[in-house]
Amino acid sequence: MAVLLSLSSSSRLPNLPENPQLHHNPNPKSLNPTSFLDNRHVQSKRQFLLTTTSLGLIALTSQTPLPNSFAVPSPTPKPASFSGIVNTKAWLQHYGDGFSIRVPPQFEDIEEPEDLNGGLSLYGDKVKPKTFAARFATADGSEVVSVLIRPTNQLKITFLEAKDVSDLGSLKEAAKIFVPGMFNCAYQTILAGSTIYTARTIKIKEEEGLRTYYFYEFGRYDQHVALVAAVNSGKAIIAGAAAPQWKWDDVGVKLRSAAISLTVL
Repeated sequence: MAVLLSLSSSSRLPNLPENPQLHHNPNPKSLNPTSFLDNRHVQSKRQFLLTTTSLGLIALTSQTPLPNSFAVPSPTPKPASFSGIVNTKAWLQHYGDGFSIRVPPQFEDIEEPEDLNGGLSLYGDKVKPKTFAARFATADGSEVVSVLIRPTNQLKITFLEAKDVSDLGSLKEAAKIFVPGMFNCAYQTILAGSTIYTARTIKIKEEEGLRTYYFYEFGRYDQHVALVAAVNSGKAIIAGAAAPQWKWDDVGVKLRSAAISLTVL
């Protein structure tokens, strides 16, 4: 869960020519809320891993200050209308380690520079791992698009290498990993400060078969987040686009489109 929190700004398919054809939803411009059908409980020994992961996801949100009382959620805002996505073909395409993502216009690269001196001292200090694989924001820092990469065995205890995001569980089960503040209690799902507005599974046709992407859109405190997660060779690639709730009506389509443009290479 710590991973998703890192996508916030405080410091996540349209019919695009450059992306594979959508098979799960031939009309992606309509993102309607999806009901979770199953209610399987999660193993208790995942509690620690899920808590750690959510901290990273919170960092995906915007740099706009959160309410003074972070422990007490503010009144749940009404979800914005899901008017779909836009064609991102004209946007800058950023290539990272095993992924690409489209960057909205007027967003600046705010990724921390690589420490070229790390590990070169006589004391053998380790290179500091980068929090983000990519990070872009508007000039005022209120809108942020971020990408995180995490080993899947840090998100879920497993003996086999995850090949697809579905290996981490169903759309509902994986929400406990990717959506901050979500956990299981007495076999019932609890949302601590987060409200899921919509969630869906997206399947993309590739040369070797179909790849699954999980999409979540949720609100947490004063932030609205669109998040897309995929898995490749034991690594989870998570793209998140976030902005304050009060701005989402104006920028939501743009940010949702950026998150959904995530492509595993």
